[in-house]
Amino acid sequence: MFSRRSFLATSAAASVTLASPALAFTVKPRFMPQTVKVRSDLEAGQIIVAPKAHFLYFVEAPGQARRYGVGVGKAGLEFTGTATIQVKKEWPTWRPTNDMIERDPHKYTEFVDNDYVQPGGPGNPLGARALYLFQNGRDTYFRIHGTTQPSTIGLSVSNGCIRMINDHVIDLYDRVPRGTKVTVV
Repeated sequence: MFSRRSFLATSAAASVTLASPALAFTVKPRFMPQTVKVRSDLEAGQIIVAPKAHFLYFVEAPGQARRYGVGVGKAGLEFTGTATIQVKKEWPTWRPTNDMIERDPHKYTEFVDNDYVQPGGPGNPLGARALYLFQNGRDTYFRIHGTTQPSTIGLSVSNGCIRMINDHVIDLYDRVPRGTKVTVV
């Protein structure tokens, strides 16, 4: 495990280390939250996700955005288009979609033929926060959420959702209100 001193030293080096007794992971500096320049015609208050680059941009002002590294959906499962954040949850509950269970019933055995929902908490795949994406008032079942797998940031491996480091999704969650427009290009 990391001591407080080594954790602070690592953070100061512009990377974050997530430690548990069994795992230590360092986020590449380019995937750390940072303020970046963007096109000045982008409207402030919206989120733009660039899946191929593995970045999410929260446009804060004309020409300026807060950029986060993300993990995104694997080929064929990714979300594209425009949606609105209509629900925000802290430590959300989770249940895989029926399509996820059908694609991989062995992985989701505990969810087969029942209505079990995993409670929120540190072991929940949605992590610390979730922003629920809706189109025309209907849930898309796609989310921007935290993750229990920080090593997937910068990769295309999810079932379609947009994953973030838990500390990063908490930061975004605190910045965006319900009604925020999300465009995935």
